[in-house]
Amino acid sequence: MRDGTGIVQAVVFQKEAPPETFAAAQKVTLESSLVVTGVVREDKRAPGIPGGFELGVKDLQIVQLVAEEYPIGPKEHGVEFLMDNRHLWLRSSRQWAILRVRATVIKAIRDWLDDNGFLNVDTPILTPSACEDTTTLFETDYFGQPAFLAQSGQLYNEADIAAFGKVYCFGPTFRAEKSKTRRHLMEFWMVEPEVASAT
Repeated sequence: MRDGTGIVQAVVFQKEAPPETFAAAQKVTLESSLVVTGVVREDKRAPGIPGGFELGVKDLQIVQLVAEEYPIGPKEHGVEFLMDNRHLWLRSSRQWAILRVRATVIKAIRDWLDDNGFLNVDTPILTPSACEDTTTLFETDYFGQPAFLAQSGQLYNEADIAAFGKVYCFGPTFRAEKSKTRRHLMEFWMVEPEVASAT
């Protein structure tokens, strides 16, 4: 079972649960929504995040039963399939852990910059031109005029430092390179500190 804070193994024993609870547990399908009451007990063999504990179920109510087979199971899937089903893939343990680590790293970066006198200034995502000497821009129509997805907030923050001294932006960056290799990123998040005077 997963509630957003972690994953725990929940077990229902016929001799420990009311008949209706045991019957409901036998109907539960992958990714169904439940309200569960039970007793947490230590068990070194229990899988989960963090693991080592399980939930002995005393009551189980099915809020929403997934009737169709869940498309992502404990089998090998190709990257294309997983990216097409990204909204479901996020529920896997690996993706869950990756996004938790990412959030922790981002918080540490922002905390350090904030604690050291930098001001977060959000820069535009749509820009009138490239900030670097390149033609790899994502063009979009902006009320009849061409606009581009930003490659960097650097030029904006070079203007901001004259007003604030130390600034940073932390946001999405877009590069329209026609490639699907692991060495090419079309969209990523970038932190860009700028300082008016450093000695």
